[in-house]
Amino acid sequence: MSAAPKRIFFFLLVNFLVFTTLNISFVIITQFFGYEAASEYQGLLIWAVVIGMGGSMFSLFASKFLAKMSMGVKIIDPQSMDSNERRLTERIHQFARQAGLRKMPEVGVYDSPEINAFATGPSKNNSLVAVSSGILTALDNDELDGVLAHEVSHIANGDMVTMTLIQGIINTLVFFIARIIARVILQDSNSRGFGTYFMVIMGLQIVLSLLGSIVVNYFSRWREFRADAGSAKIAGRDKMIKALQRLQQNTDLIDSSHESMASLKISNKPGGLMAMLFSTHPPLEDRIKRLQTGR
Repeated sequence: MSAAPKRIFFFLLVNFLVFTTLNISFVIITQFFGYEAASEYQGLLIWAVVIGMGGSMFSLFASKFLAKMSMGVKIIDPQSMDSNERRLTERIHQFARQAGLRKMPEVGVYDSPEINAFATGPSKNNSLVAVSSGILTALDNDELDGVLAHEVSHIANGDMVTMTLIQGIINTLVFFIARIIARVILQDSNSRGFGTYFMVIMGLQIVLSLLGSIVVNYFSRWREFRADAGSAKIAGRDKMIKALQRLQQNTDLIDSSHESMASLKISNKPGGLMAMLFSTHPPLEDRIKRLQTGR
C-alpha cells in the first residue's frame, strides 16, 4: 500500500477495530449476563450512541499520531535553516492566519514520490499539514500555494471533526438498526443462541456500514469543494485551478487500479454509479469547473 491512502486506512481501521471490539463486548454482556436495559429500545439507543461514537472519536484524537507514525512524517522546526523548509512553514502559517486560525498547525514532510498533501488533527488548535517530498518537486510555487491553502482550509472548516461526527452518527445508526432487524429476524427462531445472534448482527452491520459509507462519502466530496473554495479565497482562485490542472495532467501517471484516498491525488477517469457513490472525492474536472464558474 502506498503512503497516500495509508493515513485514511489507519484512521478507518482504528474506528472499525474500536467499534467492533465494543460491539463484541456488548453482545457478550447482553447474552451471558442479561443486561435488561439493553432490551429496551431507549436503553439500546443510549448504548448505540456510546459505542457508535467511540470508534470515530478515538480515531479523531489519535489522528495526528497515526499520521506521523504510519507515514513517517518529519515535523519541520519553524526556525529551520533550510530555506525550502522555512518557506513551506511560512506559507502554511500565512494561510492559517488568513483563514483565521489562532494556533498555527504543525508542518511536516514525508518521503514519497507521490504528489500529495494532507491535513489532520483533532481540532483547529491541534492540527498538522504534511506534504510529500514528491509534491515539492512536481509543483511550482503557485501550484503548491493552492495545495497548501486547500489543506489549511480543511482545518479552518473543521473537516476532521465534521467527518468524525458524521461517521459516529453512521456507526450509531448501524449499531441500533442492525439489532432491531436481528430481533425481527430471530424472534420466531428456536435457534437464537449466541453464535446465531452474533453472526446475524455482524452480517447486518457489514451491509449497513456499506450503505452508510455512501452518506459519509457524499459529505467527503462536499468538503473537498469547500476546501477548494477556501483555497481560492486565501491563496487565489488561479493558484488552486493551476494546482488541480497540474494534478489532472499527472493523472495518467497514477496507478489507476487503486483509487487514491489522498485529498488531492484523485482519479479523473469517469466511473459508473457505484464508483460515484463510493468515491471520497469529486472528479478533478468537476472541481476545476466549479472554481472557474465561481459556484
